[in-house]
Amino acid sequence: MKKFNRASKIKKSTVVLASTTALLLGLAACSGDSGSEGGSTDGGGSTGGDSEETGDDLFSIDDFDVIKGENGEEMIEGGSLNVALVTDTPFEGTLNPNFYQGTFDKQVIDWFNENLLAVDENFTYTQEGAATFEINDDGDVFTFTINENLNWHDGEPVTAEDWVFAFEVLGHPDYPATRFSEASNVQGFNEFRAGDADDISGLNIIDEKTLEITFTEASPSLLASGVWDYPMPKHIFEDIEVADMESSPEVRENPIGYGAFKVESVTPGEAVVYSKNEDYWRGEPNLDEVILSVVNPQTISQSLQNGEVDIAVYPADQYADNYERLTNVEFLGITDLAYTYIGFQMGTWEDNQNVFDEDKAVSDINLRKAMAYAVDNQGVAENFYDGLRWGANTLLAPSHPDYYDESIEGYTQDIDEANRILDEAGYEDVDGDGFREDPNGEELVLNFASMSGGDTAEPIATYYMQAWEDVGINVQLLDGRLQEFNTFYDRLEAADQEIDVYQGAWGVGSDVDPTGLWGSSAAYNYTRWTDERNDELLAQGVSEEALDIERRQEIYKEWQEYMVEQVPAFPTLYRSELTAVNNRVVNFAPFRASGTEVYLNELGVTADSAETAN
Repeated sequence: MKKFNRASKIKKSTVVLASTTALLLGLAACSGDSGSEGGSTDGGGSTGGDSEETGDDLFSIDDFDVIKGENGEEMIEGGSLNVALVTDTPFEGTLNPNFYQGTFDKQVIDWFNENLLAVDENFTYTQEGAATFEINDDGDVFTFTINENLNWHDGEPVTAEDWVFAFEVLGHPDYPATRFSEASNVQGFNEFRAGDADDISGLNIIDEKTLEITFTEASPSLLASGVWDYPMPKHIFEDIEVADMESSPEVRENPIGYGAFKVESVTPGEAVVYSKNEDYWRGEPNLDEVILSVVNPQTISQSLQNGEVDIAVYPADQYADNYERLTNVEFLGITDLAYTYIGFQMGTWEDNQNVFDEDKAVSDINLRKAMAYAVDNQGVAENFYDGLRWGANTLLAPSHPDYYDESIEGYTQDIDEANRILDEAGYEDVDGDGFREDPNGEELVLNFASMSGGDTAEPIATYYMQAWEDVGINVQLLDGRLQEFNTFYDRLEAADQEIDVYQGAWGVGSDVDPTGLWGSSAAYNYTRWTDERNDELLAQGVSEEALDIERRQEIYKEWQEYMVEQVPAFPTLYRSELTAVNNRVVNFAPFRASGTEVYLNELGVTADSAETAN
């Protein structure tokens, strides 16, 4: 594997072991180069590379294959596969697509359930999924036909009524989760949710396997994950109160789907055992069994080396130190549909609406801009991720190249500008303690929420706080510690008023539309910031005028620029996603890789046990 030289890069291991002071000096020395660029090579091999890590090189996501194909050996019949869920916390265990919140539950679900609709490499719906569709001339009515061979794991057919039932659950007043917004484009859904209608007028069951959906208007988003395509088995859930579904055994202990594997047992928060679904609509799976277990990020490399794990989404911050010794695995790589960001919590969540509070300290745009200018995200990327993450400039990700605008400057470190903004806005160090008071002369202390996980979580959080201290802003860790994953998101979801600033991550999904994170009514808008112009631009991006791709590009360029100007949050890093796959595994592609046409029933192994690197 080829790596790309950055003369200013400091060896990551030195940084991690250094004192905080040395860490900060190292980051300050980093250049502001934007991202890792270069031509593709052979995509690596089983080791993922063949050149020595010198501390002066960066890797490139372009050098990784997306698919783990044949390995020259014959696939055996059956076999058991060991999959790692790489996290330092238990998974929540909300194992239903209509209720889950966290990424780890989604990884558990992906092994036993799937979307009805398939997408191509551009994230556009195709006719290759478990449901096909026709569209009317106006583009606002879709007729979906569910595959005749698609059955739930208990043998009952997946029906149009199941699909309607899912919409009715999402719109129920007792629905406890946040995915209702993803169904709000269906005609009559909002009226049903508000209690003004007894049913959802845009849903019309034609027959057992055919559902007609009328949308509020034609939109480019409808063909890119704009349809809620996870039915719920009505025969299982219809006698359970909606308020109780999320905590029910049917979600927590015995979840059901229609994917290539079915759940045999769940050890809460720790492990799931799956068996093959012989009735899978694409054909009987090759594997007999998949065992998914939680593995701590600190031990995942050793588990892979020992052959205890066959497949794992691998921490990018560990790759440079371990890829040469992991000769028994191949690393697959994709540009992640996600980014990390620093958000400012500016309000509350009341009656399913964000309520902006102009009196919160971080509601001052000058303070937010200064904090954005104070940090060196590219330095963080190079020192901790070796080019496998890179400094971000806008709140759209490069995973959507038709809309992401790399020409927008965004916020790169500029200490002088940060200090100028603060000085002019009246933030002064009144008492001489090194920290600025607010414009009213009152003490200013901000609470920073950041997640635990991996070796770099604490030093990166420490860096950000020190960078803000360097311009006179006193930022302290919330509760004096990093927050465990589930606690972190529980507190953000509740708009905990102890939080002022947080470091979050957002998966952007197949459609470029960012309303789900930044809309005024979006539950995932943890900043709780609301803005009329923002909502106007977001609405234009999914309107009929945006069916013209050039017009949609113009809208999202303006939106990206506007969000840089308003800075309710600022992006920190774009990300690659690496997946380590044992050499015995064949026919596998990461779940978040689009359009590969590699399916779980084709997954197999060429040996009874995993290869080791010992």
